[in-house]
Amino acid sequence: MAKAEIEWDERRGPAVNARSVLPRLVSDYFSEVRAFLAKDRKPAEFHRMRLASKRLRYTLELFRPCYGPGLEQRIAALKDLQDVLGDLNDAVATLALLGHDIGRKERAFLKHRAAEKAKDFRKQWTQSFDAPSRELWWTTYLAEHARTPHNPSRNR
Repeated sequence: MAKAEIEWDERRGPAVNARSVLPRLVSDYFSEVRAFLAKDRKPAEFHRMRLASKRLRYTLELFRPCYGPGLEQRIAALKDLQDVLGDLNDAVATLALLGHDIGRKERAFLKHRAAEKAKDFRKQWTQSFDAPSRELWWTTYLAEHARTPHNPSRNR
C-alpha cells in the first residue's frame, strides 16, 4: 500500500506540523490495517501489523509535549494492541526457532496460541479502533489539539 508523502515544514514549528501530519499518518495506519484484515491471514503475517503499530506509536510518543492527556489515551490503546501482536509474534517466533526440536503437544500449543492471538487482534481492532467514528476520534484530536510545547530554557 502506498503511503502519502509527508512534508514537514521546519518554519511552522512542531504543533502546526503535528496538526497537519499526524492525522494523515493515523488515517494511513487505519487503511493499512483494514486492508490487511480484509484477507484471511496466517499468524506469521501479523508481524507486519506489529511493525506498523510500533512505528505509529513511537511517532506519536515524539509529540507528547504538543498534546495533552488525550494523546496518552490513544498511545495506551495502541500499546494494548501492540501487546496482543507481541504475544502472537512470540508464539510464531518460538515455533520457528524451535522447529522440529519440540513435541507435537508443544507445537500444537504454540500454533493454537498464535491463532488465538490473531483472533484477539481482530476483535480488539474491531471493538477499539474500527468502531464507528473511532478513526475520526483519533484524527480530529490530532488535527485540533496540538499546542506549542513549553520550553523552560527560554525563560532563563
